[in-house]
Amino acid sequence: MPVIPSGALGALDPTSDRAVFRQIADQLREAIDKGRFSEGDKLPSETELVEHYGVSRMTVRNSLSVLQGEGLVFSEHGKGVFVRPRPPVRRLASDRFARRHREQGKSAFTVEADAAGSHPTVDNLEVKEERPSQDIATRLGGPRRVLARHRRYLLDGRPVEFATSYLPLDIARGTQIAEPNPGPGGIYARLEELGHRLDHFEEEIRARMPAPSEVRTLRLAAGVPVIHLIRTAFDTGGRAVEVCDTVMAADAYVLAYQLPAT
Repeated sequence: MPVIPSGALGALDPTSDRAVFRQIADQLREAIDKGRFSEGDKLPSETELVEHYGVSRMTVRNSLSVLQGEGLVFSEHGKGVFVRPRPPVRRLASDRFARRHREQGKSAFTVEADAAGSHPTVDNLEVKEERPSQDIATRLGGPRRVLARHRRYLLDGRPVEFATSYLPLDIARGTQIAEPNPGPGGIYARLEELGHRLDHFEEEIRARMPAPSEVRTLRLAAGVPVIHLIRTAFDTGGRAVEVCDTVMAADAYVLAYQLPAT
């Protein structure tokens, strides 16, 4: 029978007012964070943990449930509990929509993927005219119909976000923006070619737990939240020319911004 590596786990503190199952979860979490158990490693079995800590099997199971709820581990029936591999983290930089990237024929997602040294792909692409929600309509100035571009983004084959761009029909209808492939530089390059030179973007970001459909779409582990980002693009005339509603797997991103001090 495998033995718990020496020093990997400590002892319980009988004077602590913290529940025993949480003390065990704390120690296992620390062991994972410090690399004593690496990605893909099997954790000690329930029997080993029961013997190590001198607790009941139910206490051990409650401890492991805490870690599963945090997305740190996963279980395989009949095999055990394993440390969940962590996806490559991408920095969501504040300059990802800089004009220089569009002039090089790169979309924002391509820029991010290149920075991470990963291979980007897009699937579940759907482009259609539809009625927007009240919130999207308000952000775009009140149109009753818009062109919507729905898609999911993958990094090295792993879904990391899905997004929908909404554009006014008087701008997008009958243009390359309405085609599945909008061409080099993405829809922002096409907008500028159509005379809507982009001036600035406004983003609203919040973190929340995912809806069941979002868990399925992004293949999220238990306990992993999402980042919900809504971005509005404005041209130099002050018109909102696109709203992008994006949901991202929070364990796949770091938001990185440069903010002026004056």
